[in-house]
Amino acid sequence: MSEMREDPRFPGALIHVSSYVDDGAVIGRGTKIWHFCHILPGTVIGQDCSIGQNVMIGPRVTVGNGCKIQNNVALYDGVELSDDVFCGPSCVFTNVNNPRAHVSRKDEFRRTPVGRGASIGANATIVCGHELGAYCFIGAGAVVTKDVPAFALMVGNPARRTGWISRSGDKLGPDLVCPRTGERYGLAGSTLTLQS
Repeated sequence: MSEMREDPRFPGALIHVSSYVDDGAVIGRGTKIWHFCHILPGTVIGQDCSIGQNVMIGPRVTVGNGCKIQNNVALYDGVELSDDVFCGPSCVFTNVNNPRAHVSRKDEFRRTPVGRGASIGANATIVCGHELGAYCFIGAGAVVTKDVPAFALMVGNPARRTGWISRSGDKLGPDLVCPRTGERYGLAGSTLTLQS
């Protein structure tokens, strides 16, 4: 039995009874929060999101509309997801570059903005303080240690760009035309943009 319920604090959202949403969080209409999640104060989650099992978000994290966050993901203070971001199972975000258990670094948290439509593969690691461009695709297990351009396909450790990917998630060939939609892209230096 799923035991999804609507919390009167968040009309139109469904939250599993095993999950906790702290006071001071905002959950958008149509969002579903599944088993064993914890949403901390100051977190804002948009509309029509799917938050998988065992996810922790916050405090003070922003999640845009239409995001899908798969099982076992933690989004820490400093992470900012735009609309339609996909976070694969067990992908990892950090928020401090040089953590020590015995040293408090809460005043050193780094921002990690993730652009619209980006996809982050299972078990990928995003080192804090780097921006992920719109519609980029981070391959499973990749370790991101620098900014990622829009539409970049990134793989490996450390992650490197191996190609370009369309808004629909299809790899672009030399003609820079999406094989699924026919959308055309243009490359100027190391910047890819949608042309039509």
